[in-house]
Amino acid sequence: MNKKYGRILLLIIVMGIIIGILNMTMAETLYWGARGETVRSLQDKLKRWGYLEGNVDGVYGAQTYRAVVKFQKKHGLVADGVVGSKTAQKLGLTLKSSKTTPKGGAKTTSSQKNSKSMGYRDNEVQLLAKAINGEARGEPYTGQVAVGAVILNRVKHASFPNTIAGVIYQPGAFEAVANGQVNAKLVESSVKAARDALNGWDPTGGCRYYWNPATATSKWIWSRKVEKKIGKHWFGN
Repeated sequence: MNKKYGRILLLIIVMGIIIGILNMTMAETLYWGARGETVRSLQDKLKRWGYLEGNVDGVYGAQTYRAVVKFQKKHGLVADGVVGSKTAQKLGLTLKSSKTTPKGGAKTTSSQKNSKSMGYRDNEVQLLAKAINGEARGEPYTGQVAVGAVILNRVKHASFPNTIAGVIYQPGAFEAVANGQVNAKLVESSVKAARDALNGWDPTGGCRYYWNPATATSKWIWSRKVEKKIGKHWFGN
């Protein structure tokens, strides 16, 4: 009888551990474009502690992003503006299960919906994703979004073509086009990064150029003022 109860107790403990691990891996991540009560709770904490200058509105936008970066720098965290488990722990913020805030996979994310509402066609999303994939595959997620933002900043600037395709395929503009990496197999993060960039997330703060200082061969690029350093890339104007 004791052995039987012992096995049941052991089974309960093991199941508890498994459930705990699943909850950890399924915890949501808050980043630019997220909405809801968890974002509102995040903003409320940042506001009370003097990091957030904007309103507590439940929308993760530019001011919330800057506030999170300030908080992360203050507490020795990776200053990427993304609230994952480590940042949430420092904030004393409980992240919900990702089931309540769908992201990735076959589900439709808020950034997907918003990018469509802004008038971008699926082929433009895919093209931007291909460029990000070729240029920044393997970089931190914020760095991938940053590369997409640079492309979009060029689209908006009078010195560059006024379409995503025009900017990406402008002769000599991107190494990934020249070496064929633009056609490499897409990874999921590149598509998500494209949608987040199209949705308005610009980790570079408006930069139109980026380069890897370890591999850059252009003398001209070194004349650009460095504004940001994300991963292996430097960003500037």
